[in-house]
Amino acid sequence: MSCPYSINPNQSASISNHRDVEESIHTDFKDDMSYGDYLNLEKVLSAQHPLSDQHDEMLFIVIHQASELWIKLAGHELTEAISNIKNGDFGHAFKVISRVKQILGQLTQSWGILSTLTPVDYLKFRDTLGHSSGFQSYGYRKIEFLLGNKNAQLLKVHENDPSVHQELNTILNQPSLYDEALLALKSHGLPVDDSVIHRDFSQPYQHNDSVLQAWLTVYQNAEHYFHLYELAEKLVDIEDSFQQWRFKHMYTVQRIIGNKIGTGGSSGVSFLKKALDISFFPELFELRTQL
Repeated sequence: MSCPYSINPNQSASISNHRDVEESIHTDFKDDMSYGDYLNLEKVLSAQHPLSDQHDEMLFIVIHQASELWIKLAGHELTEAISNIKNGDFGHAFKVISRVKQILGQLTQSWGILSTLTPVDYLKFRDTLGHSSGFQSYGYRKIEFLLGNKNAQLLKVHENDPSVHQELNTILNQPSLYDEALLALKSHGLPVDDSVIHRDFSQPYQHNDSVLQAWLTVYQNAEHYFHLYELAEKLVDIEDSFQQWRFKHMYTVQRIIGNKIGTGGSSGVSFLKKALDISFFPELFELRTQL
């Protein structure tokens, strides 16, 4: 097949740079649902309300709004993955976990766009943000809780919205993605301590030797425990992608505001760096040393 962009100079004059609208394409939507209707675009695209007259504030708003939509989808998929693993549907769990990995990649890339915002231009409208901060994102908090980074103190910032507070409190007290993975280990006959299986799920997960040994058994007998082995690698994918997102977030903030205090009152970059030390699935990384 010849290249569609390869044009004989002698023919260029006779080629039209125009595409007719096919007669079969629907153009009348007086009584029919359109693309904009289905996606509620009138609301979505009219939700940007800059509080200053600075050109770059629109960039700041759109990046964060778009990120919240991706975060919402990630939470939707993680909830499904937890349900899948609980019901033994590993195939679908792998599909949605792989999707979450791609979503996190998309979120990581968005920091690259935001980093085109220079420190001088950001300072022109930063004060208009007041105390609003990404730390207050309940979508992000939901993802953290679903992955197992539980911290009841983080609910306080959401007390002003009862429905959000209730949803997060419910997730806080339910098994996380990793908790369900450990329950799956136990159901497959691997000796995981009862203290892990019957723990208070509202508390942050702590490393456990029996879990490490169970995962080692899975990796050393990967063909026999293939679903569990594949699940473990999918979880590592998630943590890998999440940490890249965390790092890019921290680095973008450092690039734009240096070591200033965050708008929400945190220490800023130093607070974000601490998150890099938190692992959702600690045994899955330690076992690599033990193999």
